Parts: sequence; C-alpha cells; structure tokens
Amino acid sequence: MIPPRPKKDGIVADLSRYISYASLLPVSAFIGFAIGYGLDRWWGTRFLRIVFLLLGIASGFLSLYRELKKDDSSGDK
Repeated sequence: MIPPRPKKDGIVADLSRYISYASLLPVSAFIGFAIGYGLDRWWGTRFLRIVFLLLGIASGFLSLYRELKKDDSSGDK
C-alpha cells in the first residue's frame, strides 16, 4: 500500500494551484476551437469552430467550478 502524500503548503503550492486555475478556461476554449477548426476543414463546413468553441468555454467553466468547489470544501476542515 502506498502511503498518502503529505499536503503541500506554502507560496509555491498556492501559486501553482492559481496558475492552473487561470489557465484552465483559455486552454479549454483553445482546444474546443482547434477541434472545431479541424472538423470544419475536414468536412468543409464553417460553423463547427463556433460550436466547439462554445462547448470548450462551457467545459472550462464547468471544470473551473468543480476545482474551486473541491478547493473550498477541502479548506473548511
């Protein structure tokens, strides 16, 4: 059995967590746009990049909400 890792405290741990929060939404939006752009080029359409961009943004907000909710619930203890 692997022992649990100790919880990291300090400025570096907080900074890395906040950077991951800040990059979550733009990366999700870019990935959604890239998938839509690729499908548009492949199928010869023009609207899928917008659809997948919106899906990427929604996915980013949902992931950010879940991470912040998890962080908030772990801080209450």
